[in-house]
Amino acid sequence: MTIKQALISVSDKTGIIELATALQKLKVVIISTGGTAKLLQEAGISVTEASDYTGFPEMLDGRVKTLHPRIHAGILARMDLPAHRQAMEEVQIPTIDLVIINLYPFTQTIARPDCSLEEAIENIDIGGPTLIRAAAKNFERVTVVTDPQDYTALLTQMQASNGSVNAEQRFQFAQKAFSHTARYDAAISNYLTALDPAGQRKPFPDQLNLNFSLAQPLRYGENPHQQAAFYREVLDISGSLANYDQIQGKALSYNNIADTDAAWACVQTFDKPACVIVKHANPCGVAIADTLLAAYEKAFATDPVSAFGGIIALNRVVEADLAKAILNQFVEVIIAPEFTPEARLALAAKPNIRVLTVLQGTHANHYDLKRVDGGLLVQTPDNFNLAIDQLQCVTQLQPTPLQIADCLFAWRVAKFVKSNTIVFCANGQTLGIGAGQMSRVDSARIASIKAEQARLDLQGSVVASDAFFPFRDGLDVLAQAGAKVVIQPGGSIRDDEVIAAADEQGIAMLFTGIRHFRH
Repeated sequence: MTIKQALISVSDKTGIIELATALQKLKVVIISTGGTAKLLQEAGISVTEASDYTGFPEMLDGRVKTLHPRIHAGILARMDLPAHRQAMEEVQIPTIDLVIINLYPFTQTIARPDCSLEEAIENIDIGGPTLIRAAAKNFERVTVVTDPQDYTALLTQMQASNGSVNAEQRFQFAQKAFSHTARYDAAISNYLTALDPAGQRKPFPDQLNLNFSLAQPLRYGENPHQQAAFYREVLDISGSLANYDQIQGKALSYNNIADTDAAWACVQTFDKPACVIVKHANPCGVAIADTLLAAYEKAFATDPVSAFGGIIALNRVVEADLAKAILNQFVEVIIAPEFTPEARLALAAKPNIRVLTVLQGTHANHYDLKRVDGGLLVQTPDNFNLAIDQLQCVTQLQPTPLQIADCLFAWRVAKFVKSNTIVFCANGQTLGIGAGQMSRVDSARIASIKAEQARLDLQGSVVASDAFFPFRDGLDVLAQAGAKVVIQPGGSIRDDEVIAAADEQGIAMLFTGIRHFRH
């Protein structure tokens, strides 16, 4: 069916003059409103104002523009039904075949710290969503476009099909349109239900609406008998794993993405060249150094056995020497901001290795989510990074500046290890990591055993514990292994006993006053 009449009313005017110009060449009659109509008229495009078309003026400061039977009947009429055709002929309403709409910038408005409730309310679009939903409902006849990036596809098809759009494309546009209004309504609901009676924002809305779009199906879930897919957050994702670009390798699995996320989140917290190797959601080696190659070599040395089949995250451009070094181990995924052409060529020798790039940024999730049976746990993310002036030395022995630097490094690593967590470090390198044990003593023993297996010397090392020591036994294990400084939150009813044990064994101890459980 040839498109004869279009309604255009957009807040985001990107590309709209070019689109309207092309539509005019296709002999499409254009109806428009307000600022859009003025812009098109100034560009020399013939436009009929909505108020002239309906015979009813815009009113209530523009709140009522397109809410009129002449417009909505033109969109919603099913011309394959005789009764609809007869009704349209009786009142002499022509059809509207194309609707180009995008909405008031509500999410951008409320993102401003100084946004008032009144301003937010005025940026709730009424006519726009109504037009979109009407057109999308009637997709069997009407084409609806809500995204400026789709203008090219629309025009390409119209120009190739004598001004018409095929049924498949109309349906795809309608799917996108309903998703667009769903996101818009969700943003409004999230905002309004997060306001208390005084108009102040609460940390969490009473009604939480989440929006994600399908990025890709995955090879399988946690296990091959489970199906899985990866969904990308609809909001700004710059700097996040969801914005990855895969430049080579097999398709990603559920576990690949989960582990890569853990590695990428950790490596981005370091300013110096850093490498993080993750296996089954836990770092098994982390290091910083003057060069990326040195950081990788130190991280790999922490636990070469566990690094087999692991995920490697790097926070600098990967060059050929590092790429060749990595090829000496079996690796599932390598992720970095970029790879030089020479590095890409070297990695291409093993085409099954998944190589991902993500531009670094400051993206952080607004909420951390965890699905439970019949519900959802929601919390703010653990973005707290400890500063040196927040440390409290509670022992007779004071740590050296180098030991304090290693403590801060160890503490940052511990935040990304499953609880209970014990992390031995020295010289910007993890030496042994004990993760995910029910007993902190067991985590301490495992960390020391890991170091022994890797033939790494723990004498003089520093240790981070993600939570306090409930008894002195965990500290005794660390002392026996050779640790000389311990950084931990403090806060146990037996802190005095643990501090006394540290003094007894010549260990310096730093309290952070904050813990980093990770479940």
